[in-house]
Amino acid sequence: MTVDLPARSRLVAERLREEGIEGEIVVLPDAASTAALAAAALGVDVGAIANSLVFVSDGEPLLVMTSGAHRVDTAALAARLGRGSIGRATPERVRQATGQAIGGVAPTGHPQPLTTIVDEALAAFPQLWAAGGTPHTIFPLTFEELVRLTAGTVAKVD
Repeated sequence: MTVDLPARSRLVAERLREEGIEGEIVVLPDAASTAALAAAALGVDVGAIANSLVFVSDGEPLLVMTSGAHRVDTAALAARLGRGSIGRATPERVRQATGQAIGGVAPTGHPQPLTTIVDEALAAFPQLWAAGGTPHTIFPLTFEELVRLTAGTVAKVD
């Protein structure tokens, strides 16, 4: 039930309902602020964790939803996207862009839509798990739902 969720997660849950995504946000007893922690808490492959990483590219925030099994190659991704450069956002910039803290950034529920890249490797998993707005919340969805939810561009990120 969404009333028992933290405020940031309630915003995410509302957006999921609006998009017709049925996965419920789960509140974990311990923080799952990394892909490895989330995978261990859920008993799933780390590759099925859709990490939400915020970067800055050409002066604007860029959300990259990457498989927990990958590291983003920012130089290669910038070249693929035809951008000048891609660099990590500061914690302050992440919160400004998403309204959420690092370790709990959801793919949705932000003050404004973010340009989003979705790691093509996530398509290999029938079910993905993404952060629900806090380091203690997470929810399931499919690759297709993730792409639709974020209006993301599918690309190779590693």
